[in-house]
Amino acid sequence: MMTADSWRTEEIEALFRAILALDTVEEAERFFRDLCTLGELHDMAQRWAVVRLLDEGLHYAEISRRTGASTATITRIASWLNHGEGGYRLVLDRLRARGPVRAKR
Repeated sequence: MMTADSWRTEEIEALFRAILALDTVEEAERFFRDLCTLGELHDMAQRWAVVRLLDEGLHYAEISRRTGASTATITRIASWLNHGEGGYRLVLDRLRARGPVRAKR
């Protein structure tokens, strides 16, 4: 029987602890590139882009045009943004409080 917390496993906790050990964007790039396929990275980046655009108040059709995400995906992400675990909101608020960050390249 699946419960709301059944996705929380020792392996997932170990992954989150590994992520928290990263100190810089460059370290995160290296870790996630080793961990994920390019498709997985693209999908996660697209979801995060959708979250940010939803937070800006853009219409689903405009978000779809900008990101290539389907309106079904945008609807699902909006549901998690508004009724999920609060993770999207937590990070959006923290990043907003820190102000703009420029990429080092």
